[in-house]
Amino acid sequence: MDQQPNNPLHGLTLEKIVTQLQEHYGWEGLHYRIRINCFNNDPSVKSTLKFLRKTQWAREKVEQLYIQTFS
Repeated sequence: MDQQPNNPLHGLTLEKIVTQLQEHYGWEGLHYRIRINCFNNDPSVKSTLKFLRKTQWAREKVEQLYIQTFS
């Protein structure tokens, strides 16, 4: 099994990342930090995951925010 000691996101699912950020900042706080509509218009973890899985730039921003917040 590959080990990724330098990857702070290793072992985390996208769902866990989104959930922890949402609990920490709230949807409004997330939208303030990353301007994507799924944080503003009827936000939910499910709709956010759907968007992030097909939108690489947005996913990278969310992952970067997670690293900055919890590292």
